[in-house]
Amino acid sequence: MPVDPGLAGRTLPPTRPYAVSRASISAFAAAIGVRDPLHHDAEAARAAGHPDVVAPPTYPIVVAFQAMEALLADPQAGLELRHVVHAQQRFEVTRPVRAGDELTAALTVESVRQAAGTELLTTRSDIRTVDGELVCTAYATLAHRAPA
Repeated sequence: MPVDPGLAGRTLPPTRPYAVSRASISAFAAAIGVRDPLHHDAEAARAAGHPDVVAPPTYPIVVAFQAMEALLADPQAGLELRHVVHAQQRFEVTRPVRAGDELTAALTVESVRQAAGTELLTTRSDIRTVDGELVCTAYATLAHRAPA
C-alpha cells in the first residue's frame, strides 16, 4: 500500500507527557557514550548553572519517537515499519532538556514525495514542555519502500 500523499501538512495530536528523570538522562548519555558530568551528576550540573542534570542534545528523540510511532500506527498513513529506513535526523535545540521536564511532541508531516520508487516523508516534531515552552524541534526523513 503506498503512503498517502495527503499526509503532507497533517499534524498529529501531541503525545502524552513524558517525565524526564535524572536516571533516563544518565542512561541515554551512557548509551551514546557521553560521560560529561552535566548528564550524570546533579551537583556538577548545578555548579555549571543548570537547575539539574541536562540531557545530551539528541535526547529529545525519546519523545519525538513516541510521535513517530503514532504516525506509523495510523492505518490511514500507509506506512509499514518493516519497510521504513530512517534516512536523516537533525535537531534544533532551543534550550537543554532538564531532569524534571515534562515533554510532549507534536509531529507534522512536512512533505511526501517519490524518488526512485521510494516514498520519502519529511517530518517535524515540536517538543514542548506541558506549559507550552518550545524545547527542541526534531526533523526526520523516512524512506518507505513498500513491496510491489
